[in-house]
Amino acid sequence: MKILVSDPLSEEGLKILKDVKEFQVDVKTEMKPEILKEEIKNYDALIVRSATKVTKDIIDAAQKLKVIGRAGVGLDNVDLEAATQKGIIVMNTPAGNTISTAEHTMSMILALSRNIPQANASTKKGEWKRSKFMGVELYNKTLGIVGLGRIGTEVAKRALSFGMKVVAYDPFLSREVAESLGVEVAELEDLLTRSDHITVHTPLTEETKHMISTKEFGLMKTGVRIINCARGGIIDEAALLNAMKEGKVAAAALDVFEKEPLSSDSELLKLDNLITTPHLGASTEEAQVNVAIEVAEIVRDALLGKGIRNAVNYPCIEAEVCKFLEPYINLTEKLGVFSSQLVEGRFQELNINYSGEIIQYDLTPLTMSLVKGVLSPILKETVNFINAVSLAKERGIKIKEAKTSKEEEFVNLIQLEIKTDKETKVIGGTLSANKQPRIVKIDDYYVEVSPMGEMVMIQNWDRPGIIGNLGTLLGKHNINIAAMTFGREKPGGRAITVLNVDSPVSAEILDKVKKTENILAVKVIRL
Repeated sequence: MKILVSDPLSEEGLKILKDVKEFQVDVKTEMKPEILKEEIKNYDALIVRSATKVTKDIIDAAQKLKVIGRAGVGLDNVDLEAATQKGIIVMNTPAGNTISTAEHTMSMILALSRNIPQANASTKKGEWKRSKFMGVELYNKTLGIVGLGRIGTEVAKRALSFGMKVVAYDPFLSREVAESLGVEVAELEDLLTRSDHITVHTPLTEETKHMISTKEFGLMKTGVRIINCARGGIIDEAALLNAMKEGKVAAAALDVFEKEPLSSDSELLKLDNLITTPHLGASTEEAQVNVAIEVAEIVRDALLGKGIRNAVNYPCIEAEVCKFLEPYINLTEKLGVFSSQLVEGRFQELNINYSGEIIQYDLTPLTMSLVKGVLSPILKETVNFINAVSLAKERGIKIKEAKTSKEEEFVNLIQLEIKTDKETKVIGGTLSANKQPRIVKIDDYYVEVSPMGEMVMIQNWDRPGIIGNLGTLLGKHNINIAAMTFGREKPGGRAITVLNVDSPVSAEILDKVKKTENILAVKVIRL
């Protein structure tokens, strides 16, 4: 079997692959796309870092490719949908750079607090301006951590050792798990108002893009310090610039930016109270070796049939049952993504009930897929089929499965009950006659929802004119309704309306929908 390594990989990782007599390992870096497109035809596996762009064209050209291994976390450079459609397993290494990124974050916090880069530059110029670089202690200060996953947890441990108080916001984190770490759980607004230092550790998603912007800076203490070693775009750089100029933010440390590399004429670079590094979170010798070893091991094991780990698009099931369960895997993942965006509050329990002929199979892959779907809107590429259940349990989310042979309203029904600290919702899904996923029940409402693309979920009173008003409003903004489904508790009572639309619904349009007569609540769901 032939393995192509198209980006630099440490020798420790290469040795693992070269030691397998069945493998031929070729290292060919800095290939142009047209050359890679030709080369990939002959390979069974491809290992990349961030430089190689594995586009649909390259994937379509692959004739033997079974596995793509990404030495790192982010998958922006891999067309996951194209790989999935072609049956190619894509795997990443989400844990390899945990310590290095956590330590870099702490370095940034310390550098901000004691003005180390500025004092260093001044001293090297022959100056001795001690009073100019007066710092602050970390002891007894409050560190707000947005996203308490692996990296956030390691940052918390280190901050606590400095005598800091740690407050964390993470919708998937239970209070019990946080308290066991010595961390207080808080809602985002509470965290922003209380923290002296704020660091973000979430993936970049549609939900987290610019989650720290003008409104959020307005809630913060005057003199707050901001750190981002996660992903560029989580913090609105224009809003940060204004907050720093106005004195709201005393200082900031950024390792990542909305556009990289950062332009030399960026207004941020003109600020003396900004510390920057060129995306160095994972740039330690140890992290590079760790991700190389991890990607080599998972690619090796996948090719040799010894199991699949860290797969982002493959639930690891036996071949003989794959044909039957594959459409249900698709259904459960979409059911999870849909449900996750529907509920409010901090997740506490996922209760999954399976009924119908599917209960004769091992349903572990379906549970893995469903939990992955639930976590994906927030955790993005850090969650996959293999680690989803363990990530949920790490955050204190209880997962319960039940099977019933009792005859239900549908031949096969998968029902998810999500309990949060604010509400409980039940969402049921099944397959249509042509094996397409359908959401058929939301709480007590029967619906026929196709979970795909951009959707608008509306709670309303069952009154005449609702459909016409919605159609007219969206039509005025050139938004086409592709499909529409309704469910109601009784004539004239509460009802829900779910729209599939062909283009994104902006916050401005959403606000207009909310103000329409007989509309109670509106939410956009994206799959």
